[in-house]
Amino acid sequence: MSARSLIRNHSRRKFIKRAALAAGLAAGIGLSTGSALAKIGYPEKEDLKFGFIKLTDMAPLAIAYEKGYFEDEGLYVTLEAQANWKVLLDGVIDGQLDGAHMLAGQPLAATIGFGTKAHIITPFSMDLNGNGITVSNEIWEMMKPHVERQEDGKPAHPIKADALKPVVDKYKQEGKPFKMGMVFPVSTHNYELRYWLAAGGINPGYYAPHKGDITGQVKADALLSVTPPPQMPATLEAGTIYGYCVGEPWNQQAVFKGIGVPVITDYEIWKDNPEKVFGLTKGFTEKYPNTTIRLVKALIRAGKWLDENDNANRPEAVKILSQSNYVGADYEVIANSMTGTFEYEKGDKRSVPDFNVFFRYNATYPYYSDAVWYLTQMRRWGQISEQKPDSWYDKIAKSVYRPDIYRKAAEALIAEGKISADEFPDFDNETGYRPAQTEFIDGVTFDGTKPNAYIDSFPIGLKGTEKI
Repeated sequence: MSARSLIRNHSRRKFIKRAALAAGLAAGIGLSTGSALAKIGYPEKEDLKFGFIKLTDMAPLAIAYEKGYFEDEGLYVTLEAQANWKVLLDGVIDGQLDGAHMLAGQPLAATIGFGTKAHIITPFSMDLNGNGITVSNEIWEMMKPHVERQEDGKPAHPIKADALKPVVDKYKQEGKPFKMGMVFPVSTHNYELRYWLAAGGINPGYYAPHKGDITGQVKADALLSVTPPPQMPATLEAGTIYGYCVGEPWNQQAVFKGIGVPVITDYEIWKDNPEKVFGLTKGFTEKYPNTTIRLVKALIRAGKWLDENDNANRPEAVKILSQSNYVGADYEVIANSMTGTFEYEKGDKRSVPDFNVFFRYNATYPYYSDAVWYLTQMRRWGQISEQKPDSWYDKIAKSVYRPDIYRKAAEALIAEGKISADEFPDFDNETGYRPAQTEFIDGVTFDGTKPNAYIDSFPIGLKGTEKI
């Protein structure tokens, strides 16, 4: 039997003993009802299966498992890699998975019925940042004359899509489609790639679900299509696509293989943007409320471990993630971005300490305004085919993002002395809406309380009552 199995079995026996004590409470046997354990209650469901995609931002799940945080909550978790985002979402909806590492847009899209309809909620944001846009070596050579340089001759960052526009225009003039990859229609990567392209004057195309067209390529200058994350480098190398937006380690993999150049990170497109979430069906959270709070507790602890002491634990995290049952990429490839650096052109490695953020800046808190931003992009590109009032965005955000569950988990951790109160939002005064955010590559300000004004502010994109 492995050491891991021994630890798990020991933990299970210990928890059964504690449960027996709790049962004895009714018979007058002593157990402090003032404990956080008693306040939350024991998990209604102990054995759980969670899904993930092989990306470094699944790290909170791996760490919660490897460090025993799930077991501390009486949860016995199996983590299972999924083939792609659709398979993962379907697994949660049909109950094959109890929950999963999800694209932030997935719970929202499912709830409003873009794609498979199901009420999915998230009580936990898994990370900030973590993505990049990579182009092939050939495209990079064509972009370079249009890229500004630093005094040392290296490219000045951030590199805007303005440098790509002459390349896309050339392809159009020659009658060639300019093809790029992203991981899923409602992925952060799709919206970030579209945002970057549009900010440079390149139309990434529209969806027209009311007409049965969900390609997202209507009126497009650049044709975006879906490729699963681990397949991005090979698809680029084969020439099927000329660039892509994906999470790590698949941008750094292109550098290591010598097949492409990451030109920008999502941190440079939108500083400290919300990335993945942990998704569950609403039905699961209602049937198993204690289990839900407990798994959020474990994930919060994992996020804190990943960020504490200025990322001091990241090398250990990289070693864990490099295992084949998690991300399965080489240690050096994962470490290239996970430990506070990011390599653009081969040899051009720069300090990006916040490329992956798992806890600081309230990264784990599910802000309503984060949900609203994704919904605005769905409307901007036609996935939401008709104009909606501002109140609709607020209503949907509050039905999917669940800071109330997060608060219960956080307050339990505070009561247990595991995390201090000042490391969380001020729950009594928190509205769920971040202050207006200004650090976007195009300088446009996002105020989550005014979604329609935000949508209407873009030169490229649907506005007002416009419909494809």
